[in-house]
Amino acid sequence: MSFFKKIFSKEKKETLDKGLEKTKTSFFDKMSKAVAGKSKVDDDVLDNLEEVLVTSDVGVKTTLKVITRIEERVSRDKYVGTDELNQILREEIAGLLSETNVGNATEFEIPKGNKPHVIMVVGVNGVGKTTTIGKLAYQFKKQGLNVVLGAADTFRAAAIDQLQVWADRVDVPIVKQQMGSDPASVAFDALESGVNQNADVIIIDTAGRLHNKVNLMNELTKVKRVMQKVVVDAPHDVLLVLDGSTGQNAFEQAKQFTAATEVTSLAVTKLDGTAKGGVVIGISDQFQIPVKYIGVGEDIEDLQVFNKVEFVDSFFK
Repeated sequence: MSFFKKIFSKEKKETLDKGLEKTKTSFFDKMSKAVAGKSKVDDDVLDNLEEVLVTSDVGVKTTLKVITRIEERVSRDKYVGTDELNQILREEIAGLLSETNVGNATEFEIPKGNKPHVIMVVGVNGVGKTTTIGKLAYQFKKQGLNVVLGAADTFRAAAIDQLQVWADRVDVPIVKQQMGSDPASVAFDALESGVNQNADVIIIDTAGRLHNKVNLMNELTKVKRVMQKVVVDAPHDVLLVLDGSTGQNAFEQAKQFTAATEVTSLAVTKLDGTAKGGVVIGISDQFQIPVKYIGVGEDIEDLQVFNKVEFVDSFFK
Protein backbone atom coordinates (compact mmCIF):
# COMPACT_ATOMS: atom_id res chain seq x y z
CA MET A 1 0.00 0.00 0.00
CA SER A 2 1.09 3.60 -0.53
CA PHE A 3 0.84 4.83 3.07
CA PHE A 4 4.51 4.44 3.88
CA LYS A 5 6.96 6.82 2.29
CA LYS A 6 9.84 8.77 3.79
CA ILE A 7 8.65 12.00 5.36
CA PHE A 8 11.00 12.63 8.29
CA SER A 9 14.74 13.15 8.10
CA LYS A 10 16.95 10.19 9.05
CA GLU A 11 17.79 11.74 12.45
CA LYS A 12 14.18 12.56 13.30
CA LYS A 13 13.08 9.06 12.28
CA GLU A 14 15.78 7.44 14.43
CA THR A 15 14.61 9.52 17.42
CA LEU A 16 11.03 8.36 16.84
CA ASP A 17 12.10 4.71 16.47
CA LYS A 18 14.09 4.91 19.70
CA GLY A 19 11.26 6.70 21.52
CA LEU A 20 8.80 3.92 20.66
CA GLU A 21 11.22 1.07 21.42
CA LYS A 22 9.60 -0.01 24.73
CA THR A 23 6.10 0.09 23.24
CA LYS A 24 7.20 -1.87 20.19
CA THR A 25 9.05 -4.57 22.18
CA SER A 26 6.10 -5.06 24.53
CA PHE A 27 3.63 -5.18 21.65
CA PHE A 28 5.56 -7.74 19.60
CA ASP A 29 6.20 -9.94 22.65
CA LYS A 30 2.42 -10.10 23.11
CA MET A 31 1.87 -10.57 19.37
CA SER A 32 4.22 -13.56 19.15
CA LYS A 33 2.30 -15.25 21.99
CA ALA A 34 -1.02 -14.41 20.31
CA VAL A 35 -0.12 -16.30 17.13
CA ALA A 36 2.02 -19.05 18.66
CA GLY A 37 1.32 -22.41 16.98
CA LYS A 38 -1.01 -20.85 14.39
CA SER A 39 -0.36 -20.64 10.67
CA LYS A 40 -3.51 -18.75 9.61
CA VAL A 41 -5.53 -15.90 11.04
CA ASP A 42 -8.66 -17.47 12.54
CA ASP A 43 -11.15 -16.52 15.27
CA ASP A 44 -8.75 -17.54 18.06
CA VAL A 45 -5.97 -15.38 16.63
CA LEU A 46 -8.37 -12.42 16.25
CA ASP A 47 -9.55 -12.84 19.86
CA ASN A 48 -5.94 -12.88 21.02
CA LEU A 49 -5.10 -9.90 18.83
CA GLU A 50 -8.00 -7.96 20.32
CA GLU A 51 -6.57 -8.58 23.79
CA VAL A 52 -3.08 -7.52 22.63
CA LEU A 53 -4.38 -4.21 21.26
CA VAL A 54 -6.48 -3.44 24.34
CA THR A 55 -3.63 -4.25 26.75
CA SER A 56 -1.33 -2.10 24.60
CA ASP A 57 -3.57 0.89 25.43
CA VAL A 58 -4.93 1.34 21.92
CA GLY A 59 -8.37 1.59 23.55
CA VAL A 60 -11.46 -0.59 23.20
CA LYS A 61 -13.30 1.42 20.54
CA THR A 62 -10.27 1.76 18.27
CA THR A 63 -9.36 -1.92 18.82
CA LEU A 64 -12.84 -3.03 17.71
CA LYS A 65 -12.53 -0.90 14.56
CA VAL A 66 -9.14 -2.48 13.75
CA ILE A 67 -10.41 -6.03 14.39
CA THR A 68 -13.45 -5.41 12.15
CA ARG A 69 -11.19 -4.22 9.33
CA ILE A 70 -8.97 -7.31 9.67
CA GLU A 71 -12.01 -9.63 9.79
CA GLU A 72 -13.25 -8.09 6.54
CA ARG A 73 -9.86 -8.57 4.97
CA VAL A 74 -9.59 -12.20 6.11
CA SER A 75 -13.08 -12.85 4.75
CA ARG A 76 -12.22 -11.21 1.43
CA ASP A 77 -8.82 -12.89 0.98
CA LYS A 78 -10.04 -16.32 2.22
CA TYR A 79 -6.61 -17.26 3.57
CA VAL A 80 -4.37 -14.95 5.57
CA GLY A 81 -1.24 -16.40 7.18
CA THR A 82 -0.13 -15.29 10.64
CA ASP A 83 3.21 -14.30 9.11
CA GLU A 84 1.35 -11.55 7.21
CA LEU A 85 -0.46 -10.26 10.28
CA ASN A 86 2.11 -7.64 11.26
CA GLN A 87 1.97 -6.01 7.81
CA ILE A 88 -1.82 -6.20 7.66
CA LEU A 89 -2.15 -4.67 11.11
CA ARG A 90 0.23 -1.90 10.14
CA GLU A 91 -1.73 -1.15 6.95
CA GLU A 92 -5.15 -1.27 8.60
CA ILE A 93 -4.17 1.03 11.48
CA ALA A 94 -2.57 3.46 9.00
CA GLY A 95 -5.75 3.23 6.92
CA LEU A 96 -7.93 3.91 9.95
CA LEU A 97 -5.90 6.96 10.94
CA SER A 98 -5.78 8.23 7.36
CA GLU A 99 -9.57 8.64 7.53
CA THR A 100 -9.07 11.51 9.98
CA ASN A 101 -7.61 14.63 8.43
CA VAL A 102 -5.01 15.04 11.19
CA GLY A 103 -1.48 13.86 11.89
CA ASN A 104 -0.18 15.04 8.52
CA ALA A 105 2.34 17.63 9.74
CA THR A 106 6.04 17.31 8.96
CA GLU A 107 7.38 20.51 10.56
CA PHE A 108 6.60 22.87 13.44
CA GLU A 109 4.60 25.71 11.98
CA ILE A 110 1.81 28.11 12.85
CA PRO A 111 -1.18 28.98 10.67
CA LYS A 112 -0.80 32.08 8.55
CA GLY A 113 -3.05 35.01 9.32
CA ASN A 114 -2.81 35.32 13.10
CA LYS A 115 -0.06 37.52 14.45
CA PRO A 116 0.60 36.96 17.22
CA HIS A 117 -0.53 33.32 17.23
CA VAL A 118 -1.63 32.66 20.82
CA ILE A 119 -1.39 29.14 22.30
CA MET A 120 -2.92 28.45 25.72
CA VAL A 121 -1.48 25.26 27.24
CA VAL A 122 -3.55 23.20 29.69
CA GLY A 123 -3.04 19.88 31.49
CA VAL A 124 -2.69 18.44 34.99
CA ASN A 125 0.54 18.88 36.95
CA GLY A 126 3.26 16.37 36.20
CA VAL A 127 2.38 15.57 32.58
CA GLY A 128 5.32 17.53 31.15
CA LYS A 129 3.39 20.71 30.39
CA THR A 130 6.13 23.24 31.10
CA THR A 131 8.77 21.07 29.38
CA THR A 132 6.53 20.84 26.31
CA ILE A 133 6.15 24.64 26.28
CA GLY A 134 9.94 25.07 26.47
CA LYS A 135 10.60 22.60 23.66
CA LEU A 136 7.83 24.14 21.56
CA ALA A 137 9.35 27.60 22.06
CA TYR A 138 12.72 26.18 20.96
CA GLN A 139 11.24 24.67 17.78
CA PHE A 140 9.37 27.84 16.85
CA LYS A 141 12.45 29.98 17.49
CA LYS A 142 14.46 27.59 15.30
CA GLN A 143 11.97 28.38 12.52
CA GLY A 144 12.93 32.06 12.88
CA LEU A 145 9.79 33.06 14.81
CA ASN A 146 9.68 35.55 17.70
CA VAL A 147 8.32 33.77 20.78
CA VAL A 148 7.08 35.15 24.13
CA LEU A 149 6.14 32.95 27.13
CA GLY A 150 3.53 33.76 29.78
CA ALA A 151 3.74 32.11 33.23
CA ALA A 152 0.03 32.06 34.13
CA ASP A 153 0.33 28.93 36.34
CA THR A 154 0.62 31.14 39.41
CA PHE A 155 -0.46 28.51 41.95
CA ARG A 156 2.96 26.86 42.14
CA ALA A 157 6.20 28.77 42.49
CA ALA A 158 7.94 25.77 40.90
CA ALA A 159 5.89 26.21 37.71
CA ILE A 160 7.01 29.85 37.33
CA ASP A 161 10.64 28.95 38.12
CA GLN A 162 10.63 26.02 35.70
CA LEU A 163 9.25 28.16 32.87
CA GLN A 164 11.91 30.78 33.63
CA VAL A 165 14.61 28.09 33.28
CA TRP A 166 13.23 27.14 29.84
CA ALA A 167 12.96 30.80 28.79
CA ASP A 168 16.64 31.27 29.70
CA ARG A 169 17.65 28.05 27.97
CA VAL A 170 15.83 28.87 24.73
CA ASP A 171 16.62 32.60 25.07
CA VAL A 172 13.08 33.92 24.70
CA PRO A 173 11.34 36.59 26.82
CA ILE A 174 9.00 35.55 29.63
CA VAL A 175 6.24 37.52 31.34
CA LYS A 176 5.60 36.52 34.96
CA GLN A 177 4.33 37.81 38.29
CA GLN A 178 4.55 36.59 41.87
CA MET A 179 3.11 33.23 42.94
CA GLY A 180 -0.57 33.68 43.81
CA SER A 181 -1.10 36.47 41.27
CA ASP A 182 -4.21 36.49 39.12
CA PRO A 183 -3.53 34.13 36.13
CA ALA A 184 -5.68 36.27 33.82
CA SER A 185 -3.59 39.33 34.72
CA VAL A 186 -0.39 37.48 33.73
CA ALA A 187 -1.97 36.35 30.46
CA PHE A 188 -3.06 39.95 29.73
CA ASP A 189 0.46 41.26 30.39
CA ALA A 190 2.01 38.49 28.26
CA LEU A 191 -0.18 39.31 25.26
CA GLU A 192 0.36 43.04 25.65
CA SER A 193 4.13 42.48 25.86
CA GLY A 194 4.02 40.09 22.90
CA VAL A 195 2.13 42.59 20.74
CA ASN A 196 4.61 45.35 21.68
CA GLN A 197 7.54 43.05 20.81
CA ASN A 198 5.97 42.08 17.47
CA ALA A 199 5.87 38.44 18.58
CA ASP A 200 4.85 35.72 16.13
CA VAL A 201 3.90 33.24 18.86
CA ILE A 202 2.80 33.73 22.47
CA ILE A 203 2.57 30.58 24.62
CA ILE A 204 0.63 30.82 27.89
CA ASP A 205 1.10 28.24 30.65
CA THR A 206 -1.95 27.65 32.90
CA ALA A 207 -2.60 25.92 36.23
CA GLY A 208 -2.98 22.15 36.14
CA ARG A 209 -5.75 21.42 38.62
CA LEU A 210 -8.60 19.07 37.88
CA HIS A 211 -10.10 18.37 41.30
CA ASN A 212 -12.83 20.91 40.68
CA LYS A 213 -13.87 21.21 37.05
CA VAL A 214 -16.14 24.18 37.72
CA ASN A 215 -13.27 26.26 39.15
CA LEU A 216 -11.00 25.18 36.32
CA MET A 217 -13.60 26.07 33.71
CA ASN A 218 -14.27 29.47 35.30
CA GLU A 219 -10.57 30.24 35.53
CA LEU A 220 -9.77 29.25 31.93
CA THR A 221 -12.83 31.15 30.67
CA LYS A 222 -11.65 34.25 32.54
CA VAL A 223 -8.11 33.90 31.15
CA LYS A 224 -9.53 33.66 27.61
CA ARG A 225 -11.84 36.63 28.11
CA VAL A 226 -9.05 38.86 29.43
CA MET A 227 -6.68 37.80 26.61
CA GLN A 228 -9.33 38.86 24.08
CA LYS A 229 -9.06 42.44 25.34
CA VAL A 230 -5.59 42.48 23.73
CA VAL A 231 -5.93 39.99 20.84
CA VAL A 232 -9.59 39.76 19.84
CA ASP A 233 -9.68 36.09 18.77
CA ALA A 234 -7.17 34.68 21.29
CA PRO A 235 -6.36 31.94 22.08
CA HIS A 236 -6.00 30.49 18.59
CA ASP A 237 -5.02 27.08 19.97
CA VAL A 238 -5.82 25.43 23.31
CA LEU A 239 -3.20 22.68 23.62
CA LEU A 240 -3.89 19.88 26.13
CA VAL A 241 -0.75 18.04 27.28
CA LEU A 242 -1.24 14.37 28.25
CA ASP A 243 1.26 11.95 29.81
CA GLY A 244 1.42 8.95 27.46
CA SER A 245 2.94 6.75 30.18
CA THR A 246 -0.39 6.81 32.05
CA GLY A 247 -2.12 4.88 29.23
CA GLN A 248 -5.87 4.82 29.72
CA ASN A 249 -5.66 7.57 32.34
CA ALA A 250 -4.62 9.89 29.49
CA PHE A 251 -8.00 9.14 27.85
CA GLU A 252 -9.74 10.11 31.10
CA GLN A 253 -7.81 13.37 31.39
CA ALA A 254 -8.67 14.18 27.77
CA LYS A 255 -12.37 13.55 28.49
CA GLN A 256 -12.34 15.71 31.63
CA PHE A 257 -10.44 18.62 30.11
CA THR A 258 -12.53 18.65 26.95
CA ALA A 259 -15.57 18.84 29.23
CA ALA A 260 -14.04 21.75 31.17
CA THR A 261 -12.83 23.86 28.25
CA GLU A 262 -12.65 23.87 24.47
CA VAL A 263 -9.47 21.95 23.60
CA THR A 264 -8.27 22.31 20.01
CA SER A 265 -5.10 20.16 19.96
CA LEU A 266 -3.21 17.55 21.97
CA ALA A 267 0.41 16.79 22.88
CA VAL A 268 1.23 13.30 24.20
CA THR A 269 4.47 13.20 26.21
CA LYS A 270 6.86 10.69 27.83
CA LEU A 271 6.41 7.99 25.18
CA ASP A 272 10.07 6.97 25.40
CA GLY A 273 9.77 5.72 29.00
CA THR A 274 6.70 3.55 28.56
CA ALA A 275 5.24 0.55 26.78
CA LYS A 276 1.91 2.39 26.49
CA GLY A 277 2.62 4.26 23.23
CA GLY A 278 -0.43 2.61 21.65
CA VAL A 279 -2.47 5.24 23.47
CA VAL A 280 -1.53 7.73 20.71
CA ILE A 281 -3.31 5.54 18.12
CA GLY A 282 -6.47 5.38 20.25
CA ILE A 283 -6.48 9.07 21.15
CA SER A 284 -5.81 10.07 17.54
CA ASP A 285 -8.71 7.90 16.38
CA GLN A 286 -11.27 8.58 19.11
CA PHE A 287 -11.08 12.27 19.91
CA GLN A 288 -12.15 14.74 17.29
CA ILE A 289 -9.12 16.74 18.38
CA PRO A 290 -5.81 16.43 16.54
CA VAL A 291 -2.70 15.06 18.23
CA LYS A 292 -0.20 17.73 17.16
CA TYR A 293 2.93 16.84 19.10
CA ILE A 294 4.52 13.81 20.76
CA GLY A 295 7.36 13.66 23.29
CA VAL A 296 9.79 10.83 22.51
CA GLY A 297 12.76 11.70 24.72
CA GLU A 298 14.27 14.15 27.19
CA ASP A 299 16.49 16.14 24.82
CA ILE A 300 15.33 19.54 23.59
CA GLU A 301 14.93 18.13 20.07
CA ASP A 302 12.79 15.20 21.25
CA LEU A 303 9.42 16.90 20.89
CA GLN A 304 8.16 16.01 17.42
CA VAL A 305 5.17 16.91 15.32
CA PHE A 306 2.85 13.90 15.20
CA ASN A 307 2.85 12.39 11.76
CA LYS A 308 0.57 9.34 11.71
CA VAL A 309 2.34 7.66 8.79
CA GLU A 310 5.77 7.88 10.40
CA PHE A 311 4.34 6.93 13.81
CA VAL A 312 2.66 3.73 12.57
CA ASP A 313 5.72 2.88 10.49
CA SER A 314 7.97 3.16 13.57
CA PHE A 315 5.47 1.29 15.75
CA PHE A 316 5.45 -1.75 13.41
CA LYS A 317 9.04 -1.56 12.17
